[in-house]
Amino acid sequence: MFSKLKKWIQLRNLKDERYRFLFDEYFSNELVAFDCETTGLDPKKDEIISLAAVKIRDNKILTSEKLQLFVKPKGEINIDSIKIHHIRACDVSNGITSEEAALRFLDFLGNRPLVGYYLEFDVALINRIIHPLLGITLPQKMIEVSAIYYDKKIGLIPEGHVDLRLRSILRDLKLPELTQHDALGDAITSALIYLKLTQNQKI
Repeated sequence: MFSKLKKWIQLRNLKDERYRFLFDEYFSNELVAFDCETTGLDPKKDEIISLAAVKIRDNKILTSEKLQLFVKPKGEINIDSIKIHHIRACDVSNGITSEEAALRFLDFLGNRPLVGYYLEFDVALINRIIHPLLGITLPQKMIEVSAIYYDKKIGLIPEGHVDLRLRSILRDLKLPELTQHDALGDAITSALIYLKLTQNQKI
């Protein structure tokens, strides 16, 4: 009931009917894994500088159907963030605007559920862009891979502590470590974790 009410309110607030497709009923088996690199770690003020997404269909990661965008921020990139993702201001000086990036992402996403690692942060940044533009926030179902991993592991660990660091999860699931803190690499990594955790394999 609450989800239906929330959807109704969102649709009422939608400023651009071209994006009504975001609210269409979902009948597909496709999902979208995505990730962002940012100017810093504060979702209330920092900006996206790189965004990537990749489709998942029939338990396959479709690297041929991907989106990879570089965004020119309005403000400066935090030096501590540069040390992590190695993206400097000069690397995104020819990037598109955050508004264009967000709308292109929505066109790519459609009404598919979102998959990611610590999605809440990335979704907050996207919502901060699209809310002024469209009057809505992302209505998609969110699938947090660290939550799936936690649910599968907590009963197996007597002390009740589950290491949710990305590197630890990858090591435990025997998955390859792709280039971390690269938006496309991290999106693919989230997709790999999702598939490993949802294909009824023992972990």
